[in-house]
Amino acid sequence: MFRPIRRKKKEMDLDAAKELLQCSRRGVLAVNGDDGYPYAVPVNYFYDRNAGKIYFHGARAGYKVDALRASDKVCFTVYGNETIKEEEAWAPFVQSAVVFGRCHLLEEGTEATEILKKIARKYYPNEQLIDEEIERSGKAVQLFEIDIEHISGKEIQEK
Repeated sequence: MFRPIRRKKKEMDLDAAKELLQCSRRGVLAVNGDDGYPYAVPVNYFYDRNAGKIYFHGARAGYKVDALRASDKVCFTVYGNETIKEEEAWAPFVQSAVVFGRCHLLEEGTEATEILKKIARKYYPNEQLIDEEIERSGKAVQLFEIDIEHISGKEIQEK
């Protein structure tokens, strides 16, 4: 169902792609937008490798929510791990991971609060700040869950 990477020499193994998902700080979520145009937006996220899911938060209403209600199919991309290799130091290598899946809104509750804390732990320096932020803004937050159907990764040299 999902296309294989065309240039096999540039393909990363699945574990390396998952590691990039684990360590990257931001990703780009792409949804099916209005009038057939894609809509892509950067988000902070948490990748749960064991569950095979990606979680992020956002507003309870807006373009992203409307698009997901119309079609739950999404693409999520991260990139990074830029490295310089000695053979051509002027042209860095960059890794990327692309995820295809289905995204839905999570209902409020204890599980949602725990997931929100997992996302926050990735970005906040301590639990006290996390608890304060959730107390202040948690009620306004909508959580989203991507059920991963396919992951691919590649490393390219930017030249």
